[in-house]
Amino acid sequence: MTLSNGTSDGTIRWGILGTGFIAGLQAKDLNENGFTVQAVGSRSLESSKAFAEQYGVATAHGSYEDLAADPLVDVVYIATPHPFHHANALLALNAGKHVLVEKAFTMNAREAQDIIDLAESKGLVALEAMWTRFLPHMVRIRELIAAGAIGEVRKVVATHNQSLPKDPAHRLNDPALGGGALLDLGIYPISFAFDILGTPASIKASASMSATGVDRQTAAIFEYPDGAQAIVDCELDAASANRAMVIGTDGWIDIEHTWYNPVPFTVFGADGTVVERYEQPVNSRGMQYQAAELERLIRAGETAGTILPPAETVAIMAAMDEIRKQIGLRYESDATLEGTQE
Repeated sequence: MTLSNGTSDGTIRWGILGTGFIAGLQAKDLNENGFTVQAVGSRSLESSKAFAEQYGVATAHGSYEDLAADPLVDVVYIATPHPFHHANALLALNAGKHVLVEKAFTMNAREAQDIIDLAESKGLVALEAMWTRFLPHMVRIRELIAAGAIGEVRKVVATHNQSLPKDPAHRLNDPALGGGALLDLGIYPISFAFDILGTPASIKASASMSATGVDRQTAAIFEYPDGAQAIVDCELDAASANRAMVIGTDGWIDIEHTWYNPVPFTVFGADGTVVERYEQPVNSRGMQYQAAELERLIRAGETAGTILPPAETVAIMAAMDEIRKQIGLRYESDATLEGTQE
């Protein structure tokens, strides 16, 4: 069985598609928590073999197609840059594999819906790898809010600012590779707003663009029918404390630096008194929890969970489509938004 503490009995076998930085982080967390990393695939056999040696992976494939076709692989973790998630996920699903797809899940909502529709038609799990959702401190925050610990939620405030590479040729600064703050960084606070408040009724967004034509910094206000708001922002060339708050009529929750990692939080009453202090050490980086959820869904014979259902992943991508529309950020894949297949 897959345990609630983010461990596995290792009977479900994982394949890693891509050998970049995030792939290594996920492989390490899988290895350290009882998961079986069966295979890795790269466009370069040399890169695949090096990754397999570093992380103790049994099989190294020199193509994504070979990884997807591997009969010993049950789940494929898609760890390529987001412009390639759509094609990579469809490849794995068509080969009968469940998929855990890095965020941003795709480039736009239409691509996301393609993946979800195919997974559903085949009875397979397609889960967005928004690892923060599955961390113990976020589970506890949802419990507290549901129990009315801070009253009626009125506002969510979340920031994700980093000082990242300034090289114009770097992926993060290249519009051809889906660069910009929004998809890489903004996905975190946006997903958090959806987690706490759901899908907004309207969005107001503003951005400053870089010399290469991607968003250097973006901020948005989400407005909800009951008057609640979410204020989210992201930036790729200046760092900050990266804290988050959930503000209610009877108090607030303050999540410490860096809020989307496994960090402590404090619940305050409306008068500023401490109601609860939550601090739970987490093994490894914490990416094992999303993998444990995917394994749980497989064993339960389900294709959608409650923490991050597929429909919400699509809605999050649609919100980012709307933000991009408002700030004038376009990608080559936007042809799909206009009904043209890639």
